[in-house]
Amino acid sequence: MTRTERLARILAILEEHKASTVPELAGELDVSHMTVRRDLVSLVDDERVKILHGSVILHPKSDSRSVDSYYSLIAAGSLHRKQKRAIGALAASLVEPDDALIIDSGSTTEYLAKELPSDRPYSALSYSLNVLSETVRRKNCRTLFAGGVFHDNTLMFEGPEALDMIRRYRASKAFISSAGLSAQFGVTCMNPYERETKLAVMQSSLRKILLVDSSKFGVVRSEWFANLSDFDELVTDSSLGDDDETIIRGMGIRLHIARV
Repeated sequence: MTRTERLARILAILEEHKASTVPELAGELDVSHMTVRRDLVSLVDDERVKILHGSVILHPKSDSRSVDSYYSLIAAGSLHRKQKRAIGALAASLVEPDDALIIDSGSTTEYLAKELPSDRPYSALSYSLNVLSETVRRKNCRTLFAGGVFHDNTLMFEGPEALDMIRRYRASKAFISSAGLSAQFGVTCMNPYERETKLAVMQSSLRKILLVDSSKFGVVRSEWFANLSDFDELVTDSSLGDDDETIIRGMGIRLHIARV
């Protein structure tokens, strides 16, 4: 692939997914991180892209689409599939008999839902279409659905009644996703309506387990909902950097690494 072809491909990826990162682009293009960074310098100089908090986005001058299309769960699910599948399987192994679960919305938590055990009883509260479609198929799982207004970009339902239900529920384990994770700026998501739901989940759960692939480390999104230290456990993939691993373990967080 020539440099001109790479630049065109980077812009096409950003047109489709709205945002990306250097590791994600390197994986899509099958080139080194350094090659992507050099290509981005040219695109930044030409005001075709901007780099904000570790994320690459189209420059506002060249992107006329609405904010509502900024994040698509279906598009996000097409990235890092092997890592997310491995994280989901490892997280599912943490489910114990008679657990009361909350499973957050997201592409990684969908893989968790697909791997939920079938040999033990537990209950699972969810508020996203992709997770719900998996939990209702398991006869050993008592499914609870929070409901609310549907958002097609995240496949998530939310609203006052859903928040009330989550706040009344008590979970032994909550599996929570995020769009960004920073030791300094905390754990973040993309949409304001996600934030309120995640805050309610954090408050209603005994053990809080963060599911996040390694590409999200160092990424900061607009909506803060927790500090990293608020989590009891974290499940990620084997591309986690040594410095990040040291920080996580130093906070006393139990770290689970899925080998990919």
